Amino acid sequence: MDIRPLTDTYAVSPQIEPSDLAAVKAAGYRVVIDNRPDAEIPDHLHAEGMRAEAEALGLVFVENPVIGGALTMANVEAQARAIAEAEGPVLAYCASGNRSSVVWALTQAGTRPADELIALPARHGYQLEHLRPQIEALAAAKRG
Repeated sequence: MDIRPLTDTYAVSPQIEPSDLAAVKAAGYRVVIDNRPDAEIPDHLHAEGMRAEAEALGLVFVENPVIGGALTMANVEAQARAIAEAEGPVLAYCASGNRSSVVWALTQAGTRPADELIALPARHGYQLEHLRPQIEALAAAKRG
């Protein structure tokens, strides 16, 4: 397991295993967001099993599958809702952590400068500069 904190309350990770969830909880995370579609992964990593293990440990589990290259505003809104409702730190995972970083940056548009939303994931190797126009457009839309 490779947890990569973007902020004090939101981290991303490459794919985790059900057996990692106890360590996720021990690390202080309270919400786990699965950004990986079941169609990409072996059966033992599917959301249903991950949810059962997470909930057995007292973690909140949110399924928000982001299809590579096909991120939707529904994905952004679902991620934003899960983050807003979280009663503690959030860990989001996908194949590499990139999609979880992308969807986070878009949820945060207008709350932090675009430079920061690009720089925080870059510390972990996630290159989001190509999202600058979308981040700025979402920020402008939120300002009205």
